[in-house]
Amino acid sequence: MKDAWSRYDCGDFYDELISSPGHARQAARKLVSCLRSLGEEDFNSRQQLAESTIREMGISFTVYTEEGNIDRCWPFDIIPRVISKRQWDKTAAGLEQRLQALNLFIDDLYHEQKIIKDGVIPEFVLKQSANYRTECEGVTPPYGVWAHISGTDLVRDRDGEFYVLEDNLRVPSGVSYMIENRSIMKRVLPEVFESVDIAPVGEYTEKLLDTLVSLSPRKVKNPSIAVLTPGIFNSAYFEHAFLAQQLGAELVEGSDLIVQDDDCVYMKTIAGLERVDVIYRRIDDEFLDPEVFNPKSVLGVSGLMRAWRKGNVALANAPGAGVADDKVVYAFVPAMIKYYLDQQPLLPNVETYLCYDKRQRDYVLANLDKLVVKPANESGGYGMLIGPHSTRKQREQFADLIKAKPRNYIAQPTLGLSTAPAIVGRGDLGPRHVDLRPFVLQGKHSYVTTGGLTRVAMREGSLVVNSSQGGGSKDTWVVDTDGGRK
Repeated sequence: MKDAWSRYDCGDFYDELISSPGHARQAARKLVSCLRSLGEEDFNSRQQLAESTIREMGISFTVYTEEGNIDRCWPFDIIPRVISKRQWDKTAAGLEQRLQALNLFIDDLYHEQKIIKDGVIPEFVLKQSANYRTECEGVTPPYGVWAHISGTDLVRDRDGEFYVLEDNLRVPSGVSYMIENRSIMKRVLPEVFESVDIAPVGEYTEKLLDTLVSLSPRKVKNPSIAVLTPGIFNSAYFEHAFLAQQLGAELVEGSDLIVQDDDCVYMKTIAGLERVDVIYRRIDDEFLDPEVFNPKSVLGVSGLMRAWRKGNVALANAPGAGVADDKVVYAFVPAMIKYYLDQQPLLPNVETYLCYDKRQRDYVLANLDKLVVKPANESGGYGMLIGPHSTRKQREQFADLIKAKPRNYIAQPTLGLSTAPAIVGRGDLGPRHVDLRPFVLQGKHSYVTTGGLTRVAMREGSLVVNSSQGGGSKDTWVVDTDGGRK
């Protein structure tokens, strides 16, 4: 593999492992040295070991297609992404700051709406938000926290700095794959773990459990915790089952729960009804409670919102948290940080154009071939226009969509997403674009994962990293190059 590393060239993109052809970044030197020393057969056998381990462990995800749902093994590349601890510590502080401000914002919206009255955010942005829930007005969840689990998508541009691409505050997924990726890598490259100071990721579930326990309305030693899943056909069901097992929580569907006359939630068991204190819900707001939202929903629990509003059960994330998922709201997060915390943002946003503003909209419409256009409330990479890779017909269609509902769209420059070496053929490497989804917890205390889930656009030149659209993943190593020095 030595020749493959010598040939590797990422062009003018920032590369996560290689600073210039043939030279590894400081945090990645020991890793690259080890990989360079492997013969082609040894290297390929380790990738095959990773793939067979994934099959044996049943690590999968579901892709929704017109032909039906397809279960696929988790796509994984054995060359890790490496970040220095010094840089990660700064990034983690920025993530913590951001989630704190977002929770203050959500709590403000469902109470006094001071940020709107003070003119920091236009009122119509809230009025036209698809995820604002009037049913949540006046509720104060424990610690004033609405988004207990956040998955924040980060990207690096050509300058090598991290930028926040978007916030995911409804039911962010992917953390189980972050943990399983590490388990796989310990099997595949055990010798590197002996020589490199790699920060662990396994403590996440312990921290998540602490967060959920802190939300319990009953201050008992072992509150009852349930993970509410839509069921086995959901694309993230593997993660739901994984987290329930790791937390020692019950994995339940809506039909397993009932709200009694005392407005408490109970789980149906063979021994009778057992009260539930905290629900880590993995279904969207509109399906949570047919009494309040979609009356046809069979995924949720009738009366659940009533129990939550009365403080008899905690929901993580809380209903209504998705109002801050809105990509138009995203553009105002730096202003929120200044408004609520009186601080400058530690992590910058990607430059964003708001299509509801005529001047910005005119610029977007004139430059659709250069920009990425996103709908305000879609996720998973759906409903986007990637200008440089689009056709004239697609641009014309998006121009019509923007003109019809300008509040529903934002645009951003096409970023030169950083790359990382990936296996692209037997004995060969190629640069593939990556992003990063760290996970941030907030309850009584805050916690940020060391690194996160690195997602990879496995097709050459592609910027789409979502697994449902052909993306893969890598283990993310936060490496201490200072020998423990602060």
